[in-house]
Amino acid sequence: MDPRTAAHTLSRIADLQELRGETRFKVLAYRNAARAISALTVDDIGPLYRSGALERMHGLGPATLAVLRDLVETGESEYLEQLREDTPEGLFDMMRVPGLGAAKIHRIHTGLGIETLHELEEAARDGRLAALPTFGPTTAAKVLKGIAYLRDTCEYVLYPHAAAEAARLLAMVRGHPGVVRAEVAGSVRRRREIVRDIDIVAACSEPPAQVATVLARAPGVRDIIGKGGASVTIRFVDGTLLDLHCVTPERFAVAFWRATGSAAHEREVVARAAARGITIADDQLVSADGAALDVPDEAALYRAAGLPYIEPELREGRGEVDAALAGSLPSLITARDIRGVLHCHSRYSDGKASIAELAAAARERGWSYVGISDHSQSAFYAGGLSREAVREQHVEIDRVNADMEGVRVLKGIEADILACGRLDYEPELLDEFDFVIGSVHSRFGMERGAMTARILRALEDPHLTILGHPTGRLLLTREPYAVDVDAVLEKAAAMGVAVELNADPHRLDLDWTYCQRARALGVTVEIGPDAHSVHGLDNVELGVGIARKGWLSADDVLNTQPAEAIVERARRRRAGAGA
Repeated sequence: MDPRTAAHTLSRIADLQELRGETRFKVLAYRNAARAISALTVDDIGPLYRSGALERMHGLGPATLAVLRDLVETGESEYLEQLREDTPEGLFDMMRVPGLGAAKIHRIHTGLGIETLHELEEAARDGRLAALPTFGPTTAAKVLKGIAYLRDTCEYVLYPHAAAEAARLLAMVRGHPGVVRAEVAGSVRRRREIVRDIDIVAACSEPPAQVATVLARAPGVRDIIGKGGASVTIRFVDGTLLDLHCVTPERFAVAFWRATGSAAHEREVVARAAARGITIADDQLVSADGAALDVPDEAALYRAAGLPYIEPELREGRGEVDAALAGSLPSLITARDIRGVLHCHSRYSDGKASIAELAAAARERGWSYVGISDHSQSAFYAGGLSREAVREQHVEIDRVNADMEGVRVLKGIEADILACGRLDYEPELLDEFDFVIGSVHSRFGMERGAMTARILRALEDPHLTILGHPTGRLLLTREPYAVDVDAVLEKAAAMGVAVELNADPHRLDLDWTYCQRARALGVTVEIGPDAHSVHGLDNVELGVGIARKGWLSADDVLNTQPAEAIVERARRRRAGAGA
C-alpha cells in the first residue's frame, strides 16, 4: 500500500466524519494521520506497519492504525466503505463551495433532502434554501455565487500545495535509473498563485517512451493519458495531475523551456526566432538550412532568438519580450534583499507567538527588524487590542528591544478601515505607532463606488503607512471585493502610501498583475507575511516569488529598506511632508 493512497483514504474518512457531525477531535485525528502518512518517502507502508514503525509515528493512534492495517492487509478500508454507504457522494462537492461548511451542509441535507450540487443550485434559485432557518436570501445568493466560482476553480490548488507535491513527484522521477536530469516546469516554475497540474521534464539515458511507461506505473496512479508515448498525463488517486515529458538529453533545454510556458510567451519567442531564420519545433532549434542547433540551456535558446535570458516568473506574455529587446527588464528582487517584515500578529490578538519569539525568529532569518501589527479594537472577533492593551504591548516591545540584540521590534498596528473610511482608533493613539497598516475586514459586500471611496478616504489619513491586502481576496475561497484597483493605486502613489503584497498563501494580495501596474505608477510595495505564528514568517519567500512575477525590484519594495527609513517615512506622512 503506497503512502499517497493511504493518506487519501484517511482524508476521505475525515471528510465523511465531518459531514456526519463527528467531534472536531475525531476528525482532526484522521487529518493529522493523513499528513503524517503523506510525508513518508517510501513506496510501500506495509513493511513499516509490520515492523511496528507506524505505531511509533507521531500523529497516528489506534483508530487510524486500524485503517492502515486494513489497507495493508486487504488494500481497502472497511470503515471508509461503511461511511460511504451512509453519505451521498454529492455532499463532497458541496463542501468545496466557498462558505459552506460541514454543519451547514448537514442542515441542508436533512432539511431539504438535497444530495447533489445541482439540487443545491436549484434550491438556491427557487427559494427553498432561503427558507431554511438562519439561511435567508443573502445566504442563498452567496451559495449561487460560490457554485459559479467553484466551477471556475475546482481543479486548482494553492501554489504552496502544488510546489510541495511537485517536489515529491520530482523525487520519484529522479529516482528512475534512466533519468539523468529532471526539473519542475509549468505554472509551478512560473510561480502562478494557483496551479492546476504539475509539469516535469526528464532527460533520459534510456528510450524516453520506455521511461515514461515505467513512471506511469507509479504507486497511487489512477489513470493515464498518452500511454506508449514519451509525454504522458498521469492522474493519481487524490486527483493530482502530472504532465511528464521525457526527452533525450540534447533536447532537454528546449523541452524544459516549452513545458515552462506560458503559451503566450512561447508564441512571442518562436516569432522572434523565426524572424532570424530559426524554427523551434519538436524540442529542437533548427536553422534555415535544416541543421539542428546545439542548445545546452535556456540562455542559449534566448540568444538564438536574439533575446537576453528572461526569468521564468516573467514568462506570461505581458510585455517581457519587448522589454527584453529594449534592454529594460527589471533586476528582480530576491529573498536576500528583504531586511525585515512588518505584518505580524502576536498573542496580543490572534497570533500564536509572543513578541520575543517573533523577534528571535526574525533574527534567525537574518532580518534586522520585525513589526508587530496586531488587530485594532474593531476586530473584536480576532482579539483586537483595546487602548489599554496597545500601551501594555508597547511597554513589552520596549522591554524586548532592551533585552534582545541584533533585531529591532517596531510598534505597529493593523487598523481596520471602517465602513466610512476612517481608521480605527483616534489620531492621538495612532501617533504612538511606528507604522500603521490599514485593512478592510468588514462590509465586503459594499458596491464598487462605495468601497473605492472608503479606501480612498483611508489613504488620505496621514497616519496610514501601508494599505493591507487591498482587494480582500481569499484564493479559491472568496473573490476580491468590488473596488477600482487602478484608482486605489493612483491615490496611493499620490499620497505616498505603500501597498501591501500580502504573502499569506491564501491571499497573495496585491495580485501580481497589479504589482506591475503599481511599479509603473511608482507605488512602493510592502511584502507582508501576515504571520500569525513563527512559521508564518516564512510566507515572505512566497511573497518574494510573487513580487518577482509582478516585475518588482528591490527598490520597489518597502521592507528592503532599514527600519529607520520605514519609521521616518511614517513620521514624514504624519507631519504632512509626504513619504
